[in-house]
Amino acid sequence: MILIITPLLGAFRNYVKYKYFKPFIFIRTPILYFFIYIIFQTRNIWKILILERWFMLIYKSIISIIRDDYHIKKTKYIQKYNLKY
Repeated sequence: MILIITPLLGAFRNYVKYKYFKPFIFIRTPILYFFIYIIFQTRNIWKILILERWFMLIYKSIISIIRDDYHIKKTKYIQKYNLKY
């Protein structure tokens, strides 16, 4: 029960924010739960939830660094709001 709350809330948030539903993003979390369960051999639900969030934090940070999001958004806001750095 508790393992399905995070994917449901995430799917709801994405739908509210972006106005569409991506099945891959919804399925991604239960798949990660399964792999964490297999790799760490733990039945502690809270540990699985925390490890999944840590993994996603690291994954999204690496993707952001690769895409150079900071400089792209900085340039966007300089143009949009006429900011001076």
